[in-house]
Amino acid sequence: MTGPVWIPSQAVVDGSDVERYRRWLSVHEGPDLPDYAALHAWSVAEPARFWGSLWEYFDILATPYDEVLASAEMPGARWFTGAELNYVDQVFRHVRPGTAVIDEPEPEPGRPGRRLSWDELRRQVAAVANTLRGLGVGRGDRVVGYLPNIAEAVVAFLATASLGAIWSSCGQDYSAPAAVSRLGQLTPKVLVTADGYHYNGRPQDRREAITLLRNEIPSLTATIMVSRLGLDLPGVTPWSVDGDYPLAVEPVPFDHPLWVLFSSGTTGKPKGIVHGHGGVVLEHVKQLSLHLDLRAEDTFLWYTSPSWMMWNFQVAGLLVGATIVCHDGNPGYPTAGALWDLAQRLEVTVLGTSPAYLQASEKAGVHPSLPKLRTLGATGSVVPPAAYRWVATELGTEVALASTSGGTDVVTAFAGAVPTAPIWAGEISVPCLGVALAAWDAQGRSVVDEVGELVVTQPMPSMPLSFWDDPGGHRYHDAYFAHYPGVWRHGDWITITGRGTVAVHGRSDSTLNRNGVRMGSADIYAVVEKLPEIAESLVIGAEQPDGGYWMPLFVVPAEGVELTEELTEKIKAAIRRDASPRHVPDEIIAVRGIPHTRTGKKLEVPVKRLIQGAEVADVVDPQSVDDASLLDVFAELSSRRSRRSP
Repeated sequence: MTGPVWIPSQAVVDGSDVERYRRWLSVHEGPDLPDYAALHAWSVAEPARFWGSLWEYFDILATPYDEVLASAEMPGARWFTGAELNYVDQVFRHVRPGTAVIDEPEPEPGRPGRRLSWDELRRQVAAVANTLRGLGVGRGDRVVGYLPNIAEAVVAFLATASLGAIWSSCGQDYSAPAAVSRLGQLTPKVLVTADGYHYNGRPQDRREAITLLRNEIPSLTATIMVSRLGLDLPGVTPWSVDGDYPLAVEPVPFDHPLWVLFSSGTTGKPKGIVHGHGGVVLEHVKQLSLHLDLRAEDTFLWYTSPSWMMWNFQVAGLLVGATIVCHDGNPGYPTAGALWDLAQRLEVTVLGTSPAYLQASEKAGVHPSLPKLRTLGATGSVVPPAAYRWVATELGTEVALASTSGGTDVVTAFAGAVPTAPIWAGEISVPCLGVALAAWDAQGRSVVDEVGELVVTQPMPSMPLSFWDDPGGHRYHDAYFAHYPGVWRHGDWITITGRGTVAVHGRSDSTLNRNGVRMGSADIYAVVEKLPEIAESLVIGAEQPDGGYWMPLFVVPAEGVELTEELTEKIKAAIRRDASPRHVPDEIIAVRGIPHTRTGKKLEVPVKRLIQGAEVADVVDPQSVDDASLLDVFAELSSRRSRRSP
């Protein structure tokens, strides 16, 4: 397949939200913008006009603003000065007959799903807000969640935000110390949690972890616990949504903190990234409506966890009136295609998952059937070209695979899909509206059809307000603006192609560099992980003390497979053929597993540093890793190599 894997029909283009906005803009703003490329160019050339037009187009519920962009300096841009609003008002403007939230646990007899109507969601939010208010929670206080992806997590967040308080959460797959290292930074007043959850068909009792959180976060004055497993814990307040209270929403300034999201914590103490009400509302209605084409009649499921920004992004489906689905189970239980089956049963129209799940589904021989599905989102890592082709084959050319690339840092995407542009295998269709995206070389020059640093040269409203506990903003500045002053450097290698698509090659601090030629690890994974004998892989390039460069490929053989000399040669031949001879590793080493962050990203940089001789404690917080014991595998390998060196 050499052409696009998906081309929008004229009916799709004409009926899309982004096309409606483009036509509306031509009437109200007057620019001649015949296609998406022209629209995007205008959105970054005229940021104040663009974001101001979205405010009007989406009719943001707020008091009038004084100026759209009072200062464009980065960091420190000032948006919509003088305006007051609240995320929660934007949600409940959509109240109507019908379902707002579907809560679906893992399939198990006696545990049916639940549905919350819009009226019931509003009633429950008001009830929990009344409880929080009674516990002394007000504007600026912190309420934290240690919760699975359940409806109560959505209710607790909205109740917190309605008071002008600040929300933050971790999924219950995080250990108690990992949760404390994040949530404890915020000196929260109230903890909302659950006694546990089901995963892989088994109950996961989290009462011991909850007790540790309560003991280790002395600022807590109350703990509210949802009964998911029917277990008791002394000293907690049972979750209750009894009563009928008015929902009194607190108006707050545009840049008032809404939530704190945390970095992965793989290179030190997790950073608390503070986002504001206004920036999130405006960015999310733009991204969901104009890029994902999400509408009020849609059912929206993204497989995620409250630890990951995609949970926040899924909840934002309520901002455009869509029905959202909370699911706290294993996407591969009880069968490899469980997530597809759930989406089919619920008639999901917009579904989000990970590239790893797409690859696992293909290897397991899953053949999903989703007649209602319109858009399939994928993020968290690079989507390999083979996954695009598998989706086109299995789901048909009517379903768009919307690969996106962004981050917790901006709680949105820099590049993604749009219903008016074709999709090419291995490439992200377009830079997103309002994102002044470029690939820069080391001298700060924009390059096309060459690998460069992902930079953003104009501010976005959802850029962080600050890092938590960062007086003077020094850590925030150093994280994004130290390399190119006044320009956001994200830390990814990308190529912007001549046709305007974006190829992501991985983190720039882990990009392979052989003899001055930069290569992306994603290009190797795309080849290796489609081999049936390989379950997963990780490649690094490690500079050696003698000036040499060692590029090993670590592979996890599929169940029952051994890494023989024959398989090693097969892997090398595939890389040589489908990537390039330069991508062939110096050595291929079998390991029992690949360590990831708890949001599924491979730990390339920490592994590289371990191979170079660093201690585990110096390169990664083990609590931030899905299986910390795997780090010892690479530390021991480094030790063996060191002993062999002359």
